[in-house]
Amino acid sequence: MWIMPLPYAPEEILETVRMVELENLDIRTITLGISLRDCADSNIKTVGKKIYEKIVRTAGNLVEVGEELERTYGIPIINKRVAVTPVSLVAESCDEEDYYGLAEVLEEAAQEIGVNFIGGYAALVHKGFTAGDLKLIKSIPRALSQTERVCAAVNVGTTKAGINMEAVMMMGEVIRETAELSAERDGLGCAKLVVFCNAPEDNPFMAGAFHGVGEPECALNVGVSGPGVILSVVRNHPDADLGTLATLIKQTAFKITRMGELIGRAASARLNVPFGVVDLSLAPTPAIGDSVADILEAMGLERCGAPGRTAALAILNDAVKKGGAMASSYVGGLSGAFIPVSEDAGMARAAAEGALSIEKLEAMTCICSVGLDMIVIPGDTPVETIAAIIADEAAIGMVNKKTTGVRIIPAPGKVPGDYVEFGGLLGRAPVMAVSRYSAARFVRRGGRIPAPLQALTN
Repeated sequence: MWIMPLPYAPEEILETVRMVELENLDIRTITLGISLRDCADSNIKTVGKKIYEKIVRTAGNLVEVGEELERTYGIPIINKRVAVTPVSLVAESCDEEDYYGLAEVLEEAAQEIGVNFIGGYAALVHKGFTAGDLKLIKSIPRALSQTERVCAAVNVGTTKAGINMEAVMMMGEVIRETAELSAERDGLGCAKLVVFCNAPEDNPFMAGAFHGVGEPECALNVGVSGPGVILSVVRNHPDADLGTLATLIKQTAFKITRMGELIGRAASARLNVPFGVVDLSLAPTPAIGDSVADILEAMGLERCGAPGRTAALAILNDAVKKGGAMASSYVGGLSGAFIPVSEDAGMARAAAEGALSIEKLEAMTCICSVGLDMIVIPGDTPVETIAAIIADEAAIGMVNKKTTGVRIIPAPGKVPGDYVEFGGLLGRAPVMAVSRYSAARFVRRGGRIPAPLQALTN
């Protein structure tokens, strides 16, 4: 059996073992990106056949390779995933009015190869729609409510193009419909849908992963995680000043990222595909001690959501990026700290106690990796309010030249104070209140919000 030589000293290996056993260190995902651009055809059944065969041929042993690497290196790899070219691009030439059949094909392929999720049921509409974009967006509610592994993403804005407000309004309606079609599971279909501004093409994390048009035929991207490791470092230095603490976090992020690159390059070699990027995000789980919120509280906040939360998150996010960038020449994806409410036990606790509101979370998204993530809201929230939340978050991304996203779940029949249980890595969360004031007249104006002045960089 081929084994990549380890560039680590024995004490580093022992330290990594301790991180795995005691601090929830893991590889959150290895995601194989696959181009489907050669699968286009005017007949949707032919497209589906080509897609299925290419995914199975290219990623057929992805899960097996991941499991081999877990045994070889003793590092848990939690998810094995596939991301494909945005389906709206691949299906554009089809005569069909509904692309749902391709969502079924993706589901069947994902089941066949055994991956956890498959991303790329996506459309890029930041400057406007094609006929294929509209067909795909229309089919998202059915696709997400009737499949288990298919994930969708729609990019509605960029710093260069501005924000497509007609797309924003449309996605408010899509989110509500998706929630209603998966009402028996508290709107769980929405957990597989991200609305982006400045979506990255090499993101290995679901639900927003897709294989961008600038990517090679295929590429292996890795998402590392380690909130528990960072939490341990912060707790072990209660009297360190903030500059010293940032340095300690940076040094730890360096070690985590080196481990991620080792696994990623080993996986790419065994799969005989190019190595893509390491996404060095702190991705929390509902497990105790694996929480970004707990890190912020260990830094000195009584509760995540207290004044100082954005400054603390800025220290954390910056140190993680600096440490990771020194450990790998190929850092990409989202890279930073995630703040999903349901997937982070500390965030969920802070939201339930009233320390965190959607508005406070929105302020933190100016700093974090993505945006408003895994937030549960009342099921009767107007579509205009959902659209306005998306617009606010997209504006933060557009103006700050960063990726922002919204993964929000209107839970049918639920009101503020209720709890929703998703289970597994998706966790549980309180239903959070939204503003009762309407933005309907604003979001229904349509048109495109112009790109900001900082977009004129050429």
